[in-house]
Amino acid sequence: MNIVKRLVLLWLVSVAGALLAQDEKLPSLKVGAETYTNVTVTSVTATDIYFSHSRGLGSAKLRNLEPAMQQHFHFDPAKAAATQSAQAQANTLYIKAAKEAVTTRPRAPSPTTEQPGSDDGIPPHPLYAKSFLNQPTPVLVAEKWLTAPPDIQGKFVLINFWATTSEACRASIPHLNGLCAEFKDRLVVIGLSNEPEEAVRKMTEPRIDYAVAIDTLARSFQAVEVSGIPHALLVDPKGVVRFEGMPQYLEARSLEKLMARFGQ
Repeated sequence: MNIVKRLVLLWLVSVAGALLAQDEKLPSLKVGAETYTNVTVTSVTATDIYFSHSRGLGSAKLRNLEPAMQQHFHFDPAKAAATQSAQAQANTLYIKAAKEAVTTRPRAPSPTTEQPGSDDGIPPHPLYAKSFLNQPTPVLVAEKWLTAPPDIQGKFVLINFWATTSEACRASIPHLNGLCAEFKDRLVVIGLSNEPEEAVRKMTEPRIDYAVAIDTLARSFQAVEVSGIPHALLVDPKGVVRFEGMPQYLEARSLEKLMARFGQ
């Protein structure tokens, strides 16, 4: 596995290992001094619980739940400590590998303003970022997951750079939800924002049905030189970018063709 692919896997799955909670519903959940209502638990890891609630999306450390809830979700302090240690080691490895990648990654071509159409049915479209088409994925960083971390092994990954303040970004969410639902066994969709966690969690409409992470230092935005959002990268299972541009230009039929060409 090449170094860039390892980097992508590191930032995507360094906190993986989630145990599915079968969308368990709770009338309320107390986390420290905060009480959430109309809670649907989506997943639980050794350290965290991920859920939706009446005001949007939420996550919390299991250690901050009440004792009864800790027991209900099988919180094991020793296992949690071991998991946190493993995550710290993964982060250290990521930082080291990222520094190496800066000097070893091939130079990307000059930025373009227009991507030509393709035989896969994708029309010509403007590009507001550096082009990585048919190249290894650039180094990307997910500072914190606001949903359960996705399992990307063997799947295509559609990374969408976005912001809650962008009307175009909000308008693209239903389209991304549709792709996520139609290709749920082969595709992972990830929304990556450089906004603070509070701002992203505050947005409840339109509802997001895919994974969400934040990168408040905009390291990923800078790596891709994003100058206009939404901007999406479709990465094949080998870590190569197969589509780039505004997500609305990637229709289901075109995505199906790309998966057939680059899925092996």
